[in-house]
Amino acid sequence: MTGTLFGLGIGPGDPELITLKAHRILTRVSVIAFPAPERGPSLARRIVAPHLNGTQREIAIRMPLEAGRFPAPEIYDNAAREIAAVLDAGTDVAALCEGDPFLYGSFAYLFARLSTTHRVEVVPGVSSLTAAAARAGRPLALKNEVLTVVPAPLPDEAIAARLQGRDAAVILKLGRHVGRVRALLGQLGRAADARYVEHATMASEQIAGLDEAPDPAPYFSLILVPARP
Repeated sequence: MTGTLFGLGIGPGDPELITLKAHRILTRVSVIAFPAPERGPSLARRIVAPHLNGTQREIAIRMPLEAGRFPAPEIYDNAAREIAAVLDAGTDVAALCEGDPFLYGSFAYLFARLSTTHRVEVVPGVSSLTAAAARAGRPLALKNEVLTVVPAPLPDEAIAARLQGRDAAVILKLGRHVGRVRALLGQLGRAADARYVEHATMASEQIAGLDEAPDPAPYFSLILVPARP
């Protein structure tokens, strides 16, 4: 029998926001895998650190995290081969993913490589969208409102097209795009009530008006754009 690969959504940063199911699997498996920068500690591992028993084998998937170099196909190819060898030996593996695995989650790249040849179970997690809304005290959508999720690296005209109308939006992956997104929201008349949220639920969390957002912003930051009255 081959092992099962579990894609664990571990939430936005607060270790207490890991689901009971993810916690049960995390504390049972003997091998965990997680994304990590080329040098230094992994955020995903730091989130689950309070729940680890200290005996598990760890597979750090080290990769460049700059926007222009991510995702790196060869790195996920190599990681998939290493994980596949563990699964083929009959051992389960828990692959950690910040937020939710299938909402811009890094686990999706492992899923694409391994789901056709091995048993894979995806465990959803609390997303950064819902965590940021909760921390900012801003409901994402009500009644029949449409919530639009927009990656900031899109061109201005593409972002503007998706923000037309009165409904709410969340703009992700801000990084070096804060300045132009802020200017665009101002041109569209959507800046005044927007809120900037950085590292939601973490110790370094920051919530501010859009005019106070740093430029550039951290990767784990977003803008909540409420529906117009």
